[in-house]
Amino acid sequence: MNNLLFSTAYAADAAASPFSAAGLVQFAPILLVCVVFYFLLIRPQQKRQQKLREEQSNLRRGDRIVTSGGIVGTVQATRDDSQEVDVEIAPGVKVKVIRSTINTVLSREGKAANDS
Repeated sequence: MNNLLFSTAYAADAAASPFSAAGLVQFAPILLVCVVFYFLLIRPQQKRQQKLREEQSNLRRGDRIVTSGGIVGTVQATRDDSQEVDVEIAPGVKVKVIRSTINTVLSREGKAANDS
């Protein structure tokens, strides 16, 4: 009668550990997906961000830029001690732009946009 209420419990194999080969095989697909995401998504984005930071820090007079707001203009003056850049967006219209809002450097003075 006692056997009807309780089933016999079998102890797990003491030799099997979560770090065994079978355990690692179960996590291999997850690790593979993480590696693929890193090389296809994260790493290229980090490289683009690094390149953009370098372009922002190397701005000079005559560079054509695009801001995050979509404004296209030409750099008129930069200041090393400040994050502001003077940009001419139309003849005689100059605005100050924060470096971090510059998304793209289109071309440099005397250099074609496709020359890199």
